[in-house]
Amino acid sequence: MIAELAGVRVFLSDTALADEQDAVQLIVDAYYAHQAEWIALTPEQLGDEFFELRSGRAGVITQKFVSYQMGLVVIGDISSRVAESTSLADWIRESNRARNLWFVDDLDELDKRLQDRQ
Repeated sequence: MIAELAGVRVFLSDTALADEQDAVQLIVDAYYAHQAEWIALTPEQLGDEFFELRSGRAGVITQKFVSYQMGLVVIGDISSRVAESTSLADWIRESNRARNLWFVDDLDELDKRLQDRQ
């Protein structure tokens, strides 16, 4: 499904990402089939391992988004995960300051962030 937020096409995917190849395929599909600039995923679609920074999964997946110049937004409540890990909290805070990886609670917050970016 596509959402147009602040003039930006966001692909709201229902695909779970198991690895970096899934990420590449999703990026290609979102760009070519939907002309999307951002892909929105839920924490559940990324899986627990994504939020365990030691696993390296988050780094590998997010690097694909950076390489292909596609924004990734994680939409949903991750407060319990953040409360359990200082390093995760730091990484999310830094990511939210950047231009290509954001963590938001809902589409309204994403819309506001996209508007503020312009």
